[in-house]
Amino acid sequence: MEIWVNPACSKCRAATAALDEAGVSYTVRRYLDEPPTADELRAVVDRLGVEPWHVARPKETAEAGIDLPRDAAHRDDWFAAMAAQPRVIQRPIITADDGTTVVGRDPDSLTKVVEAQENA
Repeated sequence: MEIWVNPACSKCRAATAALDEAGVSYTVRRYLDEPPTADELRAVVDRLGVEPWHVARPKETAEAGIDLPRDAAHRDDWFAAMAAQPRVIQRPIITADDGTTVVGRDPDSLTKVVEAQENA
């Protein structure tokens, strides 16, 4: 399991604490220091079953000057923009080896990924 975090983010710290408490093994990726590629973002977004603009932080996206249409024709542009400016990516994103992928900002999402690991 891998968790993309920004150490300054309280939701990221809460997510890693929940994983620690559950005894789940994971790898931390500080995505601002080691940004995901457009292909990695595409894989995560596909696993989440959403579109790239759904995992873009609105305030940071506006501050970064990313003003792309939210449509299929601009999907690849979103991935490129997010890879170039990773601070716009929602956090934390947790990907498990079994395919379970969540944006771990709430207890239900964290429970889902912990339960998936327990059942693996």
